[in-house]
Amino acid sequence: MSKYLLIESRDPFESQDVRTFYELAASLARQENQVTLFLVQNGVLGARAGEHASAFGELTRAGVEILADDFSLRERGIRDGRLASAVKPAAIDVVIDRLGEGRKTLWH
Repeated sequence: MSKYLLIESRDPFESQDVRTFYELAASLARQENQVTLFLVQNGVLGARAGEHASAFGELTRAGVEILADDFSLRERGIRDGRLASAVKPAAIDVVIDRLGEGRKTLWH
């Protein structure tokens, strides 16, 4: 089993490539890898409850851990209570910790 950290910084409402990145995360998790999807910058815009919540539900069912950068959320006025249930706020320290573990990392 490998460990992956996928970092998404793009707005899912502006780029169809984001959906492909989500699918990569799910595929890696289904292959019994440990996968964290970390949303940062405009990537957190999709973390709100609503349109992308079903995509996050699919990711969670596949075994993907979904985290959203708390600073990026605050910067965009997104409160914890407005997040999709599958998304958890987290400090950027998580990225540093996961990199320190030696995770394979992709930044999109």
